[in-house]
Amino acid sequence: MYKEPIMLAPLFKERIWGGTKLKDMYGYALPSEKIGECWAISGHENGTNEIRNGPLAGTTLKQAWEDHRELFAGEEGEEFPLLTKILDANDKLSVQVHPDDTYAEEKENKTYGKTECWYVIDAEEGAQIVFGHHADTEEEFRQRIENGEWEKLLRYVNVQAGDFFYVPSGTIHAIGAGVRILETQQNSDITYRVYDYDRTDGNGEKRELHLEKSIEVAKIPHEDPVTERTESIEKGMKREHLISEQYFSVEHWDVHGSTEEIVNPSYLLLSLLEGDIVVRTGGESHPVRKGDHFIIPATIDSFTLEGTGELIVSHSNKEKSGG
Repeated sequence: MYKEPIMLAPLFKERIWGGTKLKDMYGYALPSEKIGECWAISGHENGTNEIRNGPLAGTTLKQAWEDHRELFAGEEGEEFPLLTKILDANDKLSVQVHPDDTYAEEKENKTYGKTECWYVIDAEEGAQIVFGHHADTEEEFRQRIENGEWEKLLRYVNVQAGDFFYVPSGTIHAIGAGVRILETQQNSDITYRVYDYDRTDGNGEKRELHLEKSIEVAKIPHEDPVTERTESIEKGMKREHLISEQYFSVEHWDVHGSTEEIVNPSYLLLSLLEGDIVVRTGGESHPVRKGDHFIIPATIDSFTLEGTGELIVSHSNKEKSGG
């Protein structure tokens, strides 16, 4: 079927903390002044990308997953396993936590919990995130919340462009104002808010908090996950390994010139953060521009890249059916 990259149309989500930075960075035509999320590669029921090219043009990634599993090496599962987003935190996000698969299935009747990771694309000077907390016990955690002692409870970390954070389910977290990230996550939209700074929406209403569920799923005490970034010159490009864990593997590719032939391990999710490149497959050339998001399907055995650009590349680590 496909011997070319599957190009996807970005899908935008309005958020109380969003802005217009994604238009400045990638030239996207934003539907409002409060766009917080670009769902870049998604097969989720709450938003799936339209396919722009090839035999399935005009259909969606969700439909492709359901009807053409050969594009994804016969990987099993009712739902597309991963979701790639770009987030523009014009204001700080709520302090939140996500459940694991077991809790999501038992309490929310959903297939996936939410483990995620962040590559920081851009951060204003002095920008911070919330990553973890200082409570040693559930009792202390609950008491700090009830007393509104957020500065004592929450753990703040300074961030800059190029930083990477692995955020397993159960991790208390929040992206701070002035930060843009690319997020790779499980295909889940379950979020439990712990604290939202007493903000109100356009109707003057405070957003719902989920304190009991948050306490049930939060890791107490917090432990920083162990990650190791490694760099190598491979296939004619700088290739940085960011994470490989139960659900996904993520890398940063830095292309300058022409790469050697890259063997496709299964299917790959790619987002071009900077530059312009050409993907070459089977003698055909496919241009990719800054801000494009695409999939190299399993029907492509190998490909090369040419040009100058930075990409975040991920793939699912779920089991394959072998079909």
